[in-house]
Amino acid sequence: MIQAGDILRTINSPDDLKHLDVTQLIQLADELRQFIVDNVSVYGGHFAASLGVVELTIALHYAFNTPTDQIVWDVGHQAYGHKILTGRMENFHTNRTYKGLSGFPKRSESPYDTFGVGHSSTSISAALGMAVANQYQKDDRQHIAVIGDGALTGGMAFEAMNHAGVTNSNLLIVLNDNCMAIDPNVGALKDYLVDITTSKTYNRVRDEIWNILGKISKFGPNAQAIASKVESGLKASLLKQSNLFESLHIRYFGPVDGHDLNHMVQVMKDLRDIPGPKILHVLTTKGKGYSLAEKDQVKWHAPGKFDKVTGQIHVKTYDTPQAPKYQDVFGHTIIELAEKNEKIMGVTPAMPSGSSLNLMMEKMPDRAFDVGIAEQHAVTFSAGMATQGLITFCNIYSTFMQRAYDQVIHDVCIQNLHVIFCLDRAGFAGVDGPTHHGAYDLAFFRCIPNLVVSAPMNEQELRNLMYTAQLEKNKGPFSIRYPRGQGVMPNWKTPFEEIEIGKGRKINDGQDVAILSIGHIGNYVVDAKKLLLEEELTPAHYDMRFVKPIDEAMLHEVFKTFKKIITVEDGCLMGGFGSAVLEFMADHNYVAQVVRLGIPDRIVEHGEQMELHKECGFDPQGIAQAVRKMSALIGV
Repeated sequence: MIQAGDILRTINSPDDLKHLDVTQLIQLADELRQFIVDNVSVYGGHFAASLGVVELTIALHYAFNTPTDQIVWDVGHQAYGHKILTGRMENFHTNRTYKGLSGFPKRSESPYDTFGVGHSSTSISAALGMAVANQYQKDDRQHIAVIGDGALTGGMAFEAMNHAGVTNSNLLIVLNDNCMAIDPNVGALKDYLVDITTSKTYNRVRDEIWNILGKISKFGPNAQAIASKVESGLKASLLKQSNLFESLHIRYFGPVDGHDLNHMVQVMKDLRDIPGPKILHVLTTKGKGYSLAEKDQVKWHAPGKFDKVTGQIHVKTYDTPQAPKYQDVFGHTIIELAEKNEKIMGVTPAMPSGSSLNLMMEKMPDRAFDVGIAEQHAVTFSAGMATQGLITFCNIYSTFMQRAYDQVIHDVCIQNLHVIFCLDRAGFAGVDGPTHHGAYDLAFFRCIPNLVVSAPMNEQELRNLMYTAQLEKNKGPFSIRYPRGQGVMPNWKTPFEEIEIGKGRKINDGQDVAILSIGHIGNYVVDAKKLLLEEELTPAHYDMRFVKPIDEAMLHEVFKTFKKIITVEDGCLMGGFGSAVLEFMADHNYVAQVVRLGIPDRIVEHGEQMELHKECGFDPQGIAQAVRKMSALIGV
């Protein structure tokens, strides 16, 4: 276990911070930053985001009375320092490991984690809800939403600010401005914030205003009057630059240096006494204190394990060629298709490197778009292009597609537009946990009219589904889901072949038991069959490829031949692929014993993908065991 510094090891809760003087707080910041570097280098995890908010984290817990005063961290990958300072230092080495600490704030883990997070742009809404509730209950607490400039681009953040401005809520929004999300921020808001932070006139007046603000506490009963003058001064100094926040009736303060710990503590103490909704603009550097992370913030967002001295990221080496990541197959394949079809466009909401659409953005910058953290806009933007005859590959992580469900139905499927949804990170996302698992897309997509729902078993199938989806004859909504991580084909760059929509494929014949799989998890079935060979158990295997339209001819063949059937999916059992098979069986009056393997109807926590597959019983051993049980019942 990593050893903490002399001061950090004495901090068991934020109350312990209150006993430190200014010099000790600065030393604590150095020790906390080093502790994060030491732990992430050995155990992995998110990195640059937490380094950037070390001083901000300490200032918040020092100035406010947490957990009575409630802090909501947007997304939460920057909350490692928060976790360490709130009693989880000894267990921090278990962060993002199976049965260990969550990589994100989580209500069941600590009273200091006031709201469970993982998706972007939720903090202001949540903190405002808390503030209104406590105001109604006459509970005098402070409520702080810490949101990055990347997350602020999400529409939900603007909706929340619009509401906050007409309340008298005790809400402080801390805008952590580092010009980064996972990838560099895009859009007009980024330019607007840069204008504020680089205005020489503004910064000169700002310094004068802050000199006044720093003296507020000395005016006793007149503090409110002084605060009002400060507010008026800020409004006058900001001129047009402040109209975004001020026009929403949210008092704007800043920008302040997010690494000047003493100044931030004083500012936050002063802001506690100013009523109503307000925003503090804090400038930070993502990766602060680790030079390599400061220089390449995308690479060091979540680098995995690394040598903290040399900065060398530990990468496994292999003697034989390895299969690529599915996201990279997508990234290279869309370029191949776009080179042959000038109508093809690419869209992603703030995940160009995570989806590998950055490859197309570099090669075809006028045909690939990062629209910011705005999944709803990404879908409807894609729909708009489709009305003009273009074919849009809209790449959104499965878990984030949940945020754009209405747009898929209302803007794409009802109008039957040629938008191709590529759902990365489908199934278990791994150590990011339940906020990032792509568990539900098969279920929530297959009930939508006009939408083709598919999943490839390997890289070749992914390429062929992408090729098929963009053909003019298949004009209409199409979804392709694939998991996080590697495929199974080192030699994956195969010639394109059209796949008949709604047509599955038989992997092998067999006896007694038939296994129907959808997507990459079919490779687990292949592994399970190898385990069963020595026991002379030979189940048949069908790769269905499509959940909608499902291959009815193949299902008729299966139900006429087998009375023991297993379905396997890396998705929720409620309403998913297995449910589709049961519906077919009922609709056609077949009688068979069907066992469904997949994600159960509960929240599955974080862990490596194979650990979670095993927990839920659809790893190769679990599939083999299901075959054994069914085979034992043959003839009973």
